[in-house]
Amino acid sequence: MFPASIVSYRKTARFGGFLTAGLLTLAVLCPSTRAAGQAASDWPTRRPAQIRPQASSGPLLAAATAGAGAGSRIVAVGEHGVILLSDDGSTYRQARSVPTRAMLTTVCFIDRNTGWAAGHDGVVLKTTDGGENWQLLRQQYGQEQPILSIWFGDASNGIAVGLFGMALSTSDGGASWSELKLASGDAADRHLYRILATPGGALLIMAEAGTVFRSEDGGKHWDVIDSGAKGSLWSALAFSDNGQSSVVAVGMRGHIVRSNDDGKSWQAVASGTTQSLTDVALLSAQQLVAGGVGGALLFSSDGGRHFTARQGAGDAPLTALLKTPGPGPAQLGLFSMAGVMKPLAAGTLLQPQP
Repeated sequence: MFPASIVSYRKTARFGGFLTAGLLTLAVLCPSTRAAGQAASDWPTRRPAQIRPQASSGPLLAAATAGAGAGSRIVAVGEHGVILLSDDGSTYRQARSVPTRAMLTTVCFIDRNTGWAAGHDGVVLKTTDGGENWQLLRQQYGQEQPILSIWFGDASNGIAVGLFGMALSTSDGGASWSELKLASGDAADRHLYRILATPGGALLIMAEAGTVFRSEDGGKHWDVIDSGAKGSLWSALAFSDNGQSSVVAVGMRGHIVRSNDDGKSWQAVASGTTQSLTDVALLSAQQLVAGGVGGALLFSSDGGRHFTARQGAGDAPLTALLKTPGPGPAQLGLFSMAGVMKPLAAGTLLQPQP
């Protein structure tokens, strides 16, 4: 989920630095700016998404891989309910049927066929055919509480998180949702940006003010952990590093923190940049890439212990990174506020910044 997708919502003062980063372009696109009294039946995003000739050039907020290995697919989501599909990491087309024009901020898959997407207006969508067609499971049109990240551990059990501490859980594949309490006191209404599972079996939620929520029982109980980061953590990557369940999280003003113990404790990592970082991806066992505002790209060859600047990806703010599928040399898929960008070969990232 890219933070620009939420700038028009209330309490914007809490977002601090990224409001000054020039990321206000989506404010006029957010459905919450419409008249508050508009009837839900006439809410503009209730209409199905349109097939748009330039859809791959519009703002994209998140991307995921459906399946693994041969036959896997990239699924990217963004404004106006646009969902893009690619089977080669280079060419993209829109999904056949998407029943909403709400801005979509997050997407996840548990296999080649089954996945969920979510976003503004509390929308949750589900697909069972690899992203070709989507079913609307949940909506709260006009509600100023978007879903920013969604995760499913299997076909039944999932969690969605969003602004002001909103956390929801489902045990029936998303057909129904119930509120999930993460914390009390000041931590209770932290903005929740990204939920993910670790190789060690924990669930982590990256949040506002450097906060990390951690659960070891599938989300029933949560610990509140201070990562030490001075600002929001917008994204994270969990991976196995020589048998250790490791996590690298990135966020505002170039902050990076790393955990070697499944998210229980965190250490700061020098990024060498003050550009806010929006996502981090794994290219190989030890090769990580972080990207963010202004097309910034940082590369690590030691599992996220050190990062160095690499050739930038243009001026458009990056929103999502992932390794493209396929048997050939590793490539990094890039998604931005300007849409799909040309993928970068892993070898390019090995070259120092000119």
